[in-house]
Formats: sequence, C-alpha cells, structure tokens
Amino acid sequence: MNFTLLFIGNLGGGEWLMILLAIVFLFGGKKIPELMRGIGQGVREFNDAKKSVKDQIEEGMKSKDQETK
Repeated sequence: MNFTLLFIGNLGGGEWLMILLAIVFLFGGKKIPELMRGIGQGVREFNDAKKSVKDQIEEGMKSKDQETK
C-alpha cells in the first residue's frame, strides 16, 4: 500500500515557504490568527479526550484488579 502523505517529511525550506505564502494569499493576514486559534482548540480538545479515555481505561483496569482480589 502506498501512502501519498509520506512526502510531507521530504519538504525543504523553499517548499514550506511556498505553502505559507499560499496560505497567506488564500486566507489573508487577518484570518490566520483565527485559523491557528481554531487548530489549537481542536488539538486541545483531542488531547483532553485522549486523556479521558486513558483515565477510563486505567480506572477499569484498577476496578478489575480489585474484583479479582
């Protein structure tokens, strides 16, 4: 299976500069902070959900261990 997203690691400085210029051109300078804020909130919510699932799994494992004793 060939993953097309693996090329992202091979981008150099010039390619990243072109991508950033395209983003500025498409969204404008005033919208970029809003975009970054939204991405930050999404990452924060994802990490909170991940921590919640991890805590629930650990809690379930502890209760299972207590039941067997």
